[in-house]
Amino acid sequence: MFLLLLGLISSLMAQPSRDSRPRTSARLHKTAVDDYWHFHNAGNLGLTITNYGVIGEGYNNPDQPSCMYKLHADNMRYQIEHMSFGGLWVGGRSEADGAVHVSTAIVDGVFEAGEEGFEFTNSEAAGDTIQVRSTIVTSPYFSPHAVSHQDFVAVFTDLNTRVPGSDFEIPNHTPLGLSIRLESYAWNYSYTDAFVILNYTITNVSRYTIEDVFAGLWADAAVGNMNYTSIYTPGGGWSWYDNMNGFDQAYKLAYQFDADGDDGFAQSYFGLRYLGSSRRRDSVQVHYDQWRWSASAAMDFPEYVMPINDEGRYEVLRGRHTGRYYNDVTDGGIPTDPASRGSWMLVLSAGPLATLAPGGSTTVTFAVVCGLWATQESNDTPGRRANLRLNSDWAQIAYNGEDVDGDGKLDPNEDQNNNGILDGQEDVYRSDLDLNKNSRWDVGEPVFGDGDGHLDIEEDVHSNAIKGIQPGNGVIDRFILPSPPPSPNLLAVPGEGRVTLYWDKVSEEYEDPITREKDFEGYRIYSSPKTASSAEERTLLAEFDRINNLGYDTGFAAVQVDTVIDGRRYYYRYTNTELLSGWPGQYWFAVTAFDRGNPKNNLPSLESSVLENKMYAVIGSPARPAGSEFRVGVFPNPYRGQARWDGDSDRDRMLWFFNLPAEAEVRIYTLAGDLIDEFRHHGSSYRGEDVNLMQQKIGGSNTVLPGGLHAWDLISSYDQAIATGLYFFSVKNVETGEIQTGKFVIIK
Repeated sequence: MFLLLLGLISSLMAQPSRDSRPRTSARLHKTAVDDYWHFHNAGNLGLTITNYGVIGEGYNNPDQPSCMYKLHADNMRYQIEHMSFGGLWVGGRSEADGAVHVSTAIVDGVFEAGEEGFEFTNSEAAGDTIQVRSTIVTSPYFSPHAVSHQDFVAVFTDLNTRVPGSDFEIPNHTPLGLSIRLESYAWNYSYTDAFVILNYTITNVSRYTIEDVFAGLWADAAVGNMNYTSIYTPGGGWSWYDNMNGFDQAYKLAYQFDADGDDGFAQSYFGLRYLGSSRRRDSVQVHYDQWRWSASAAMDFPEYVMPINDEGRYEVLRGRHTGRYYNDVTDGGIPTDPASRGSWMLVLSAGPLATLAPGGSTTVTFAVVCGLWATQESNDTPGRRANLRLNSDWAQIAYNGEDVDGDGKLDPNEDQNNNGILDGQEDVYRSDLDLNKNSRWDVGEPVFGDGDGHLDIEEDVHSNAIKGIQPGNGVIDRFILPSPPPSPNLLAVPGEGRVTLYWDKVSEEYEDPITREKDFEGYRIYSSPKTASSAEERTLLAEFDRINNLGYDTGFAAVQVDTVIDGRRYYYRYTNTELLSGWPGQYWFAVTAFDRGNPKNNLPSLESSVLENKMYAVIGSPARPAGSEFRVGVFPNPYRGQARWDGDSDRDRMLWFFNLPAEAEVRIYTLAGDLIDEFRHHGSSYRGEDVNLMQQKIGGSNTVLPGGLHAWDLISSYDQAIATGLYFFSVKNVETGEIQTGKFVIIK
């Protein structure tokens, strides 16, 4: 069933046991493969999304994030997981039988096929998988219909009482008759990279009316760092029971955190925030609930127990504890029960969303958001949650779009592009523009705006419809963010002790979606931190901007070129030197673009994300032409014990052959002349795929090698680690037949 079987069940079974019950695996007897391998990675929140209502992957796959923030951090202290599994709950009263029913993607306390709770399914169609879209024009997933830098689109239903294509029944499941369309959105801007928005459209596909529809997200949050307490290592020390929950009522934000922060390796918050629905905000109530894992009864918290049937789950969705929460948080205090560490579940719900007639639809939108502790306070406080609050506010801003005041209605004063609909930043009152301080706009004063609730001609400064929206459609356009120019297309060419970066001019042609102006200002060049002990996440190598009395006015003459490489024209070049050869995963580079800001809208200069074109480079010799004076060699030579880049096991060791021809055959011999290994080198395409350590260091990343390097793992063709000794090698230039020889020493 969706995840229950092929993905979810195997994932749940792999988790450390929360109780003494044995886990047994279940096989999926389904013709179509459930999609549980897509995860957001556009920003710094890596979140797995499935096509059956579940989010997260249960800490089952070490190569896939469940809910990791910061996903792209080089500092392992910040690569923090936050949630094992989560999923959608939808409840309502069906006209079919007059009873309440709740359809759930997942619940706690179940592990195997045949247990209830996994009630959303996709179809048997092999193509019924997640669709990917992107607003980034250079992305292979670019689509004019995309909303964010990385959209996932999935459709699932609660109609089935049996897993499609299988013999598995879904126990105790009475369908409401729902079709769910999930669109999840992620951006890579530095101010929007800590959240993923989940936008659900719920449609009644039954023949009966469904009254008082509520929807919520259930989450089995568990904040921890695999680099500190790995769940994948036997005896790794992962604990489900040192977490605490809270509810920030002012922000409609449910959250969890690790109680002690694991010595600085888990100082982060997991959060769920309600953003809005198709119903007016003041007509919808937001509710929070929590209970300990699989606790259908609890002496410590008798009111906070796991619901065990549809009636109980509906009570959770509609707010069984309104105004009375353990760990209830306000701006004036901290959790009322700070000793309540445990394995806490949480649910954030909203409703009533609608009464759905057959064919009727409603939408509800949540954000999964994370944030590092803003302070080192030992207790949870609003100050320590500042980053979580700020990140969730950006999620709310993204959702609001044109609905600047967030009230869910189209105010005429908020229409900014002469299209009869509500666009961002129109008529936002600013006292500094109110020259006579009478709290309204007057002739001769700057626009933006008087805040009088009316769309004035002077305030409607845009005649073009944003994103192709036709004038006068009378609806709120959401998910509109102020945006910088995109990062340019980047090429990194590594060499000996250096890397040369080339980029194009695509950033300079970008039009701001709000002002419709080309407001490009300059470029910034970044690298991985220059010192290993540095707490910084990146190093600014250089900055270049237009000469226009803004910024440093450096101009671009120092980096301008006009060259074509592999069919693409590049207009800029920058070289970074004094780099060490042979370190996989050590050096990365990026070129961002920034705009000049918009004083009218009180917007600062915005900068694109380093994630858009971040490239890793292994430094070393380029491929050498035939007859070159450069001799093929090995480093380190001698190899003493291990190289500094090595891992702990015999299969995590590596040395380099350098100055290789573009196409070469390499053979390695013992002192007695016995052939112990050989490989073929293809300089233009080699990415270290034949060496385990290389795949650990650079696997899955955008990495370029110089062409004249090839790694060897000190493992013979007989799959044995080689011994201490003197070894010889021969290198044949495949194109010319020229052969070079050499030797190296291994000391273990």
